[in-house]
Amino acid sequence: MEKIVIVEDLTHARNSTLLLLKNEYPHAEILDKDSTNEAFDVLNQNKPDLLIIDLGLPEKPGDRILLSNGIELLRHCMKKYPTLNITVQTADPKALIRLKQIIDSHQGGFTVADKALPLEEMIRRVSWAREGIVHTRDIRGWKSGIEMKREWLETLKLASQKESLQDKAIAERLQVTEATIRHYWKKIQDVLEVYPELYDVKKNLRVMTLERAREERLID
Repeated sequence: MEKIVIVEDLTHARNSTLLLLKNEYPHAEILDKDSTNEAFDVLNQNKPDLLIIDLGLPEKPGDRILLSNGIELLRHCMKKYPTLNITVQTADPKALIRLKQIIDSHQGGFTVADKALPLEEMIRRVSWAREGIVHTRDIRGWKSGIEMKREWLETLKLASQKESLQDKAIAERLQVTEATIRHYWKKIQDVLEVYPELYDVKKNLRVMTLERAREERLID
């Protein structure tokens, strides 16, 4: 059974998210908490498949709400569960800049849903996270030019050559696992801003990624 954990201090926001998730994923076990201390306990006892978290949280119910509490909880989760799928639902996405390095290396899906978005759009971001998609478009100041790691460029090169190598063959060439190559693709798509909502859903995101890479002259 899929396990989903919601960490949200505002009761009405938590209940709205809970209702939507129950309708969308009726067979999932959904746990909801409203403070970081409670969240640490439930996460340690039940490794979830998906975490939905606000950044403004109290340490204990009734305590002062601080962005730093949510940031530290998120940092803990990404270090302890490097493949955990995460959706950050927050009114202050820019605060995630503090975690840029660890988010860039995170292997699970990672999406951001500004609280100003309609609930239906938030559910879309949850769905993308569950699929392993990385989506940081809502974080102002996140992108500062195109920066590609060597192994990402090598992946693009091997996928775009005449033989159009698939992930298994690329992994063999680079001497890494297929899971690592899939992780590279997620990061490449985020850097190039190849997001599902910007493209025709009938088109392959991999094809779109290669087209964007050519536009940026990253590959021939």
